[in-house]
Amino acid sequence: MIPRLSLFAMSFVIGLAGCHGEHGADLPGNANDHLPFHGVQEDEVVRITGAEPFWSGEVKGGQLTYATPEKRAGTVIPVRRFAGRGGISFSGQLGSRAMTLAVTPGNCSDGMSDRRYPFVVTLRLGDDLRQGCGWTARQPWTKAE
Repeated sequence: MIPRLSLFAMSFVIGLAGCHGEHGADLPGNANDHLPFHGVQEDEVVRITGAEPFWSGEVKGGQLTYATPEKRAGTVIPVRRFAGRGGISFSGQLGSRAMTLAVTPGNCSDGMSDRRYPFVVTLRLGDDLRQGCGWTARQPWTKAE
């Protein structure tokens, strides 16, 4: 039996495969249609940020550090990576709450700065659903023009 969290992570990322961002080479309808998303390598650090409520963090190796204004140092949790056709997801447990972080290619704005990010991030934390943006050293945020 596949755990509920894994089913959510898989269906969420596979469902997002139909979204077309500027990194369309990894999306359905292309020669890579049958391959998992490879726009973020397993050894890359994925940095994330979101607002309302404010949160941030990074995924490095098999761990996600999740920070809030109340806990700036963050909480480190082990996560499992899943590469779907339209992005990647990381799943784990934050305390008693299931956590899934989906990262998909696309232009993203945090709504508070003039930064543009290359990834759209969706964080499900228990019953809460939060939106944010992401970047890596290889695919950094840029200033909006």
